[in-house]
Amino acid sequence: MVVIRLARGGAKARPFFSIVVADKRTRRDGRFIERIGFYNPIATASEERIRIAQDRLTYWRGVGAQASPTVERLVAQAAAAVPAAA
Repeated sequence: MVVIRLARGGAKARPFFSIVVADKRTRRDGRFIERIGFYNPIATASEERIRIAQDRLTYWRGVGAQASPTVERLVAQAAAAVPAAA
């Protein structure tokens, strides 16, 4: 099965997550099919906190990929933040 999940990067105590499409059987930070965005949990007010390519997210969901609960929550937060910024 194909899943949309987070892959951790960054340094110790400074996490940075990539939002990736990967096979469920691969390691968390291992091989992935496509990187569709990122999440920076410690972003300051001037930095971008989350970016998701909505067209690629829609495509992968359309072909059967399932998002992890954390990615679902982040997508909902990003969707709620976009109208407020516009």
